[in-house]
Amino acid sequence: MVVIGAGVAGLACAGALHDAGVPVRVLERSAAPGGRLGGDVLDGRPVDLGAAYFTVSDPGFEAVVSRWQDAGLVHPWVGDFQVYGESPHPAGAGAPVRWAASGGLASLAVELAEGLDVTCGVAVKDLTVLDGTVVLAMPAPQAASVFPAAADLAAAQDWQPSLAVALRYRRRCWKPLTGAFVNDHPVLTTLCDDGSRRGDGAPVLVAHTTPRFAIESAAADVEAAVRELLDLPEAAVTVAARRWPAARPTQPSDSTFAQVEGVYLAGDGFGRPRVEAAWLSGRAVAAAIVGNQNPKTPRTASRAR
Repeated sequence: MVVIGAGVAGLACAGALHDAGVPVRVLERSAAPGGRLGGDVLDGRPVDLGAAYFTVSDPGFEAVVSRWQDAGLVHPWVGDFQVYGESPHPAGAGAPVRWAASGGLASLAVELAEGLDVTCGVAVKDLTVLDGTVVLAMPAPQAASVFPAAADLAAAQDWQPSLAVALRYRRRCWKPLTGAFVNDHPVLTTLCDDGSRRGDGAPVLVAHTTPRFAIESAAADVEAAVRELLDLPEAAVTVAARRWPAARPTQPSDSTFAQVEGVYLAGDGFGRPRVEAAWLSGRAVAAAIVGNQNPKTPRTASRAR
């Protein structure tokens, strides 16, 4: 059994398979687990450049988050998001609890990978060289690059790119800010105070761009747009950017996963595109695989990975 992709979906799938006694290995093309929980190091400080935060509604995922909280890995990110322009986003009292990680969200993927057979730095380009059942735990456009039969799914989900830009300033030169949804803007969609998010008060902002601007990928223009939006008196002193070619599906699938020509596909393209959706998708694939192998045997997971 091979899971390709060590993001939340892949690790949730592999963890459930491992707990059910199914031999499984995980292959990840990047240097470390994380997927789109990934970030960067800005002047010696980790910064989130993937998912901005996550929310919880499923009881199973809530158990995982409780474990993370008990271990000191996550904390509620308290504070209302501002809204620039018209928006359907919940910004005030009705907003869900947002969770953040002091060590960066990628640290959660590292925790999920504990005890699993995970090999990083391996870029799989041909599924025919793999034996057994294969799970592609990644955005459908990436899956289609190694498994052309997934192209129709990628087109149906309609994935859009985003550019994430981290901006470090000499000082906190903006009014109190948790985060903001930015609407009807040519460049920005969301803006997060990473010092608030991480809890260390660092003078760092992280901006995410519109799909159209992500194609242009000009970090300097993002910095200028943030400075104008917040009316900042000075420019950032350090800038780090990461482009996500497939950041978000505009038409996520209603199902929790897909199976195409015997290959399973999982990720946050199934259900509401969130961290929790990726975890649920990976777990659903694992349940389907275990059920197919042992249809009459009841199973319990030893750990809610």
